[in-house]
Amino acid sequence: MHSSPRFLQGIYAFTGQGQHKPGPVDPALSYTVPEGKTAQALYFRGGNSAAELITVVLMRDGSPMRYFPIGARSDVHVPLRVVEDLLGGTVLELHVAAPEELDGTLVIDFGLVEV
Repeated sequence: MHSSPRFLQGIYAFTGQGQHKPGPVDPALSYTVPEGKTAQALYFRGGNSAAELITVVLMRDGSPMRYFPIGARSDVHVPLRVVEDLLGGTVLELHVAAPEELDGTLVIDFGLVEV
């Protein structure tokens, strides 16, 4: 069985729409599991330049799957111990929830394995 790493990475500016209104950060932070393959999310690393708490939300087919809070001017590393198979056709996206009109920069490194 051959596996391939996949990464959603980059540095992105954001403006908050509200803590209860996560929205997409950038189209580059989207991944669709190819048909006939499965994938597993392995880790999340993130950094937040803003002066308030934000939350990165991993969306699975439009619904929240995992929440990654990042403190004010802080960073986080979360190795995912509970993993599940994501079947072909599953769409993953990283969204951000932040206080309304809060501007900041988000550093993202999200790792998956595709089998």
